[in-house]
Amino acid sequence: MVVLLVVAGVIFRNRQQPSTADRAARTLAAHFLATWVDADGRVVRRDQGNDSVSEGQAYGMLLAVTAGDRAKFDTIWSWTRMHLQQPDGLLAWRWVDGKVADEQSAADADIDAAWALALAGRKFGDSHATSSGRALAAAALARETVATQSGRVLVAGPWAIKSPATVNPSYLVGGTASMLSRLTGDREWDSVATATRRLDGTLVNSALPPDWASVHPDQSSSGVTPAGSPDGSAGPRYGLDAPRLLIRLASSCDSADRALAASASRAVGSLGEPAIRSLSGEPQVSWRHPISDVAVAAVASAAGDRAGVTSALSAAERTQATTPTYYGAAWIALGAAMLTTRTLTDCAASTS
Repeated sequence: MVVLLVVAGVIFRNRQQPSTADRAARTLAAHFLATWVDADGRVVRRDQGNDSVSEGQAYGMLLAVTAGDRAKFDTIWSWTRMHLQQPDGLLAWRWVDGKVADEQSAADADIDAAWALALAGRKFGDSHATSSGRALAAAALARETVATQSGRVLVAGPWAIKSPATVNPSYLVGGTASMLSRLTGDREWDSVATATRRLDGTLVNSALPPDWASVHPDQSSSGVTPAGSPDGSAGPRYGLDAPRLLIRLASSCDSADRALAASASRAVGSLGEPAIRSLSGEPQVSWRHPISDVAVAAVASAAGDRAGVTSALSAAERTQATTPTYYGAAWIALGAAMLTTRTLTDCAASTS
């Protein structure tokens, strides 16, 4: 897409020109909303059978905040609340053929939707969005976290609490947990932030971070171990989930989170890496995906490499143009918002 290629050249250079970077991020967000969101507010995975997932609804809400489009935000949240929200307050993760296909929740979607609601409440002056965000975040705390010696850890969903707890490290970073604490007023998120930072510090070192990991609740979260996918289809690997961890770390208000992302530069490697690799870096597929290059951009951003960010985001956009996907479009737009603007943070309020 022409708009993506044009934005790529200015996206990191404009750190010193926030208004220009914000306009670029809004353009990408608006493109995602126009391409992947139906008029009724359903975010549609058109490349995956036209189903919808709670993750996609949350991405749409975050990008509506980025675009400053209150009407679109309200429409997406209305559809989400009507079709996915369950009696326990959490979001059913998948909807297809006019109905919920699986009532289980996915913790990343619940957290991202709560984050989007809290940000929308502030940006649009909407007290209902604020209260909805607090309620969703409280439900996630109650049903999607487990206590460890280091604090509460976000698990993959209510199904994942049984010991050893199943976590997806890319669902949350300490900076987002701290932000939820400030935005919702619930200080229990500070405990989640502490535990999450220890978990992340263990997983992001000389090896690539895994898509999945296991935590024993009676042990410190620093003892977390990489794990295969819950369905048993793959062993521990750096796939399409794990890059989100590096993007979230690099966009954090906390300098320690950003330093951790920067430390992954050698493990992440350079542009054009295969989308799925072993934790030591060996390719497991030959194809590429935009999120891999957005993660390279995140590591470059954390290290202060402006040219590297521009190059990586351009590479991600080229891959997306060749093989358009909902997930690629979402993370190119989210990457622009998270790595080059403060639209999706409250860093001004952070004391980190």
